Amino acid sequence: MKTKPINKPLEFGGKSLEELYKEIQEIYFSNNYPWIIGYSGGKDSTATLQLVWEALEKVPRIKLNKPIYVLSSDTLVEIPKVVNYVDKSLELINKSAKEKGMPIYAVKVTPEISDTFWVNLIGRGYPAPTNEFRWCTDRLKIDPTNKFVVETASKYGEVIVVLGVRKTESINREKTINEHKIENFRLSRHTTLPGAFVYTPIEDWTVDEVWDYLIRFKSPWGGNNRELFEMYKQANAGECPVIIELKEGSESQSCGNSRFGCWVCTVVKNEKSLSALIESGESWLKPLQEFRELLVETQDPEKKHIYRDYKRRDGNIYFLRHREKEGVKELGRGPYKFKYRKHFLEKLLLAEKRIQEKTGYDISLISQDELIEIQRIWKLEEGDWENSVYQIYEKVYGKSLSVPKEDIGIFSAEDRTLIEEIAKEEDIDPKLVIKLLNTYQYNRNLSRKSSLLKKLEKVLNEEWRTEEEILNEVNK
Repeated sequence: MKTKPINKPLEFGGKSLEELYKEIQEIYFSNNYPWIIGYSGGKDSTATLQLVWEALEKVPRIKLNKPIYVLSSDTLVEIPKVVNYVDKSLELINKSAKEKGMPIYAVKVTPEISDTFWVNLIGRGYPAPTNEFRWCTDRLKIDPTNKFVVETASKYGEVIVVLGVRKTESINREKTINEHKIENFRLSRHTTLPGAFVYTPIEDWTVDEVWDYLIRFKSPWGGNNRELFEMYKQANAGECPVIIELKEGSESQSCGNSRFGCWVCTVVKNEKSLSALIESGESWLKPLQEFRELLVETQDPEKKHIYRDYKRRDGNIYFLRHREKEGVKELGRGPYKFKYRKHFLEKLLLAEKRIQEKTGYDISLISQDELIEIQRIWKLEEGDWENSVYQIYEKVYGKSLSVPKEDIGIFSAEDRTLIEEIAKEEDIDPKLVIKLLNTYQYNRNLSRKSSLLKKLEKVLNEEWRTEEEILNEVNK
């Protein structure tokens, strides 16, 4: 007599879907804290959101008495193709949640204008990020997300942050997950935010299980998981080396651990996602790759003196310690020189224009608000009374940028020419005179005169010798 094989339930991370659903439901109803689900549009965050959605959709709507925020953080320098996919997903999430009566709300946060990548790199001259000076991550991604979490926690008392992190991603990730676990409890303490707990429902899943789950089960909000799969495949140059079973009797290729990141990222030596997308047929992304290569070139130690100033942003100088030990006085480098910041802006706008012409879509690489903020910084810090940002924009696009009247300022290009002529006669650095005038203009309404005098004194105490004069003096 033959016995029929028992169909073993699907398991993910060692648990059946029913066990996972039950766990999610129990944690959801264990307290009154709202949930914040981190959503990047990638495979792990998509699987996490889908799992939570499916678990709670099985519960009577009347019992779902606390909000679930789907939080997406846009750095404003994401690959346009990915931004489009995420934005479309957020719209679907809100639409479907409303139709189904689910207390799920998709929210997108972005960095403050003063913290954006272009305002810092082009506006203030911050050098392209490196592992040693990775100034971008906190400003672009962590701070906007933390702000939302903190504000929500202060409103409700505490929150639960649901993240799609997995132990198999890396040894460090596994260590972090285990270190902050609360004993005999499925949640862990947030590493930096008080009033926030962290729940990681797919922490024991493998990458194969993530894809298996996403392909087997349709998105409950109407998303297309196969489109996501194809995006990963493109970002991995079409090569998906791990084979996973998607349906009984069929196989498909998994795209491993490929990731999407900021297209402009110079922290990694070998950028992969953007290059792979271009190789897969997305040739319209080529201008982004070319601009990134321009920034990478500025990181060459032999070329730093070409692109970067010899003074720091505070106007002071420093010498490289390792060179002093060798008996040589060599100046360290500060922000990008003003002329190169103008060059970067023009190249960025040209890249934007090329992409728009290639695709026919109004794809923006830098916002008007960022352009206005960059011009404000250039006026204040560089004495750019010519309004170079607006001139560059008009040069590239052949039309004027609409800007607020109050942004014009009281000094003009003619004033600058006159100051340069007088300063030359008096043997004074015209930049010193211009910076003193700017400092006075932007601070003249301070309630205390002493505060204004301190700011003027600070300008006078900056390093105003030329690079050549400094090196001649110290290397006598």
